[in-house]
Amino acid sequence: MGGYFGVASKEDCVFDLFYGTDYHSHLGTRRAGMAVYGEEHGFEKSIHNIENSPFRTKFTKEANSMKGNYGIGCISDFEAQPIFVRSHHGSFAITTVGKINNDEEIIEKILKDRVHFFEMSNGEVNATELVAAIINQKDNFIDGIKYAQEIIDGSISMLILTPKGVYCARDKYGKTPIVIGKKDGAYCASFEIFAFVNMGYEKEKELGPGEIVVMTPDACKTLVAPGKEMKMCTFLWVYYGYPSSAYEGISVEEMRYRCGEMLAKRDTEEIDIVAGVPDSGTPHAIGYANVSKKPFTRPFIKYTPAWARSFMPTIQSKRKMIAKMKLIPVEDIIKGKRMLLIDDSIVRGTQLQETSEFLYEKGAKEVHIRPACPPIMYGCKYLNFSRSNSEMDLISRRVIAELEGTEEVSQETLDKYADHNTPEYANMVETIRQKLGFTSLRFQRLDDMLEAVGIDTCKLCTYCWDGRE
Repeated sequence: MGGYFGVASKEDCVFDLFYGTDYHSHLGTRRAGMAVYGEEHGFEKSIHNIENSPFRTKFTKEANSMKGNYGIGCISDFEAQPIFVRSHHGSFAITTVGKINNDEEIIEKILKDRVHFFEMSNGEVNATELVAAIINQKDNFIDGIKYAQEIIDGSISMLILTPKGVYCARDKYGKTPIVIGKKDGAYCASFEIFAFVNMGYEKEKELGPGEIVVMTPDACKTLVAPGKEMKMCTFLWVYYGYPSSAYEGISVEEMRYRCGEMLAKRDTEEIDIVAGVPDSGTPHAIGYANVSKKPFTRPFIKYTPAWARSFMPTIQSKRKMIAKMKLIPVEDIIKGKRMLLIDDSIVRGTQLQETSEFLYEKGAKEVHIRPACPPIMYGCKYLNFSRSNSEMDLISRRVIAELEGTEEVSQETLDKYADHNTPEYANMVETIRQKLGFTSLRFQRLDDMLEAVGIDTCKLCTYCWDGRE
């Protein structure tokens, strides 16, 4: 995943850029960067590895040394960015969020007769530099951005820093957000709306699908109007979005309360306490507790002061131990209790299995699991939630393969397992429950989750749950 922040200001923009970018640290853990432009100093850029150190620590020097009126910053799980480019468009810096599925095809068919240098990361093309190269195929930025959105299979939103302003382009179907903020003498662009509110900005607008604007200190001008079709990622509300954020006017925190309420209304289990897996499972659990009238508790507390970034050993047994060490149990709350535990999702199942074992070890009588979204059936085609290309990493797909006796399962069969009304679905859920050792397991229904979001369901992407694009 990743996040971005951009500023166009009459005054020096680095303070706002530094803190606005830092507010996206929940969206990435590996790379971060800032690029600025000012007439006096020209372009400046810095990129750091943030795997074992938070953004603020790594970029303190740049926050005090960089100068400029225009800037873009990013937090990324994968590509080193922003990148700096010199081309027939002039010099510019660019940062992106999204995923390109047909990069090899683009390189082979579109770029083979052009000479470009591609930065490499783990043997892969840097997706942001590939986007820059695609833009450079056209005579101007706008045609270049539109061309990139047209030929990319996947999803790409971007910020482009130039001496004339900061260009902002939301991906073709609005999978990821860009929100514009305004204050006297400045505009900003952000993935997360909360990232600018404490710096004096007020929301100006959210870009629509495929919309392109350019920000200067005096204005935010629309260059390409938004398209009519939107398919925004629903998982942003369920998990990735920060609690104080909102997308399309829908609060992340309030959506999660409603999601937990939906789970409680359909549940009949006799329990003593309700808890959420911190942090994203907590608001879902609050919603459940409010409806069920069962006490919301915190049976384990995440220890955060020294865990901003975690060094992970190469030995698997030690990795498992490190993963547990952040959660400190409150044994008096756990012992002898019938617990209902809500997490945002079950992907591979390993962490939640270890969490439930941890609770049993501390004296829990029963551990009932309620994921806040349906079983994940497909790897995301649009956002880099995971670098894994194998859907067999998903516990739902492993169980289906086991039940069907083959990994080659037809779409018709997969549709049956994705439908909560079928015996195939019930068999899959029960098999997952047995494998992970839960007392009971019930997933959120897709229709209830979409109702919890509360916008037209045709505007929401549900591909990872039902395979529908």
